[in-house]
Amino acid sequence: MQVILLERVAKLGQMGDVVDVKPGYARNFLLPQGKALTASKANIASFEAQKAQLEARNLETKKEADALAEKLDGQQFIVIRSASDGGNLYGSVTTRDAASVATEEGFTVDRKQVVIRTPIKTLGLHEVEVHLHPEVVATISLNVARSPEEAELQASGKSIQDLAAEEEAAADFEIAELFDDIGAATSEDEDLAETVEEEAEETTEE
Repeated sequence: MQVILLERVAKLGQMGDVVDVKPGYARNFLLPQGKALTASKANIASFEAQKAQLEARNLETKKEADALAEKLDGQQFIVIRSASDGGNLYGSVTTRDAASVATEEGFTVDRKQVVIRTPIKTLGLHEVEVHLHPEVVATISLNVARSPEEAELQASGKSIQDLAAEEEAAADFEIAELFDDIGAATSEDEDLAETVEEEAEETTEE
């Protein structure tokens, strides 16, 4: 099926291009979202008549998208989720979650603009794309943690596995110290017993 693009579509073409696409892709995505028109003679003529106006509108929305991308790109947002000690989430972080946390921080982001390339199913820092315009993409980071404190530690560069290893090492150290204390106390008791025994022998000899 041939369509004429009304805006740039990634991996497909630029505004004004007439391209071949699968009928389902055209009916379910391109046409209902106003990204293309069927490439009939009437529609092509209509596009040519409106081309200057469409290009001007596209340029205006691109400027707005560029301004937002400048503020949004590189931002980090915290997402609090329940997870196992191994760091696996009970569920996953969705495009809706990403849009919600960004909006809560004052950025206007729709879940349809968010692209998650790899499902987010673990704690940690995850990069996500926000498509603000066909030609403008910002990258944000989602800090997925079980608590704000954990998120703060992750933001400083520590992973949940690092924290678990540190806690385990600290616990091992405490246990080792405890055994050292017990050993020292036992040694002192033995020394005391020897001293008492020696004093008793001396008294007996007298």
